[in-house]
Amino acid sequence: MKAVILNGAEKDDRDIDNISTIISSELSDSGFEVQSLDLHEMKIAYCLGCFECWTKTPGECRHNDDAREVVRQFIQSDLSVLLTPVTFGGYSSNLKKGLDRIICLISPFFMQINGETHHKKRYDSYPHIIGIGVLPEEDKESERIFTTLVSRNALNAHAPSHSAGVVLRNQESETIRENIRSLLDEIGVVQ
Repeated sequence: MKAVILNGAEKDDRDIDNISTIISSELSDSGFEVQSLDLHEMKIAYCLGCFECWTKTPGECRHNDDAREVVRQFIQSDLSVLLTPVTFGGYSSNLKKGLDRIICLISPFFMQINGETHHKKRYDSYPHIIGIGVLPEEDKESERIFTTLVSRNALNAHAPSHSAGVVLRNQESETIRENIRSLLDEIGVVQ
C-alpha cells in the first residue's frame, strides 16, 4: 500500500517535521510505502479558478509546476495524510494551496451524496484521508473546526474513509504515535 504525507509546515518548523517523521515511521511499520512531500519546498501556483482542468485539459491544471506531483501522489496513493499547523481552525497556506490544486481529480458534473450536491468522481479509486492538525496548546474550538473541515474535504474528495485529529507541539513522541495509530485504526486500512 502507498501513503503520501502532504506536509503543510512552514520552512524550518522542526516540531512539524519531527511529527512528520513519526507519522512516516508509523505508516512504514504498518506496511505502507511512504512518500512525504514538504509543500513549502515545492513551487505551487495558486489555483486560478479557471476550470480548465475540468473542461479544456480534464484532470490536469494549466500550471506546469510541482502541484502536478502533489496531484499524482495524492490520486495514486491508498492513504493521503494531511499534516498542517492549525490556522484559525483550518489548514496552513501551504497545504491549502496544494489541496486547491487537486480539484482536477473530481468531475465538473454533480451528484447527490446524503441529500447534498457534490461533484462526481473522475476516477474509480480515491485515497483514504487522515488529517493531522498541530496546535501549540489545547483548543477545543479549533480542533472541532479542523476535524469538520477534514471531514467535509474527504467527502468532496470521495475518500472511502477518513479520520482527523489534533496533536500538540509539546506532546511526547509516544503520545503522538498513539494518536496516529488511533487515526489509522479509525479508517481501517491497516491489517
